[in-house]
Amino acid sequence: MLLSGVLKIVGSGFEFILGIPALGGSIILALYWTPLLFMLVYHIITLVFSKNANKPIWGPVVGIIASTVGFIPGLGMMLHWAAFICLLIDGVLTITKSKEKVAQDVA
Repeated sequence: MLLSGVLKIVGSGFEFILGIPALGGSIILALYWTPLLFMLVYHIITLVFSKNANKPIWGPVVGIIASTVGFIPGLGMMLHWAAFICLLIDGVLTITKSKEKVAQDVA
């Protein structure tokens, strides 16, 4: 399913912003940790879509871990970096495999 790949790539963009040392921390603190709660819900939704489409779920799982432990300053930043990388790779692979499957179905 193409939607799960798009959700993963969009989520990686959010994680990229939250992983920027001064900017991400400022956003999280200014909004009273609400972005972490939003990202937790977002990653759970992405996980459900990925699971229903039988796509890999490791990107959203890393995102869920980053959102739950993200309140710890140094560790949270590194986990947001890890979530960014995992979601980006997982999203690109999901979209690539979805396009290959569509091409095979057409042929």
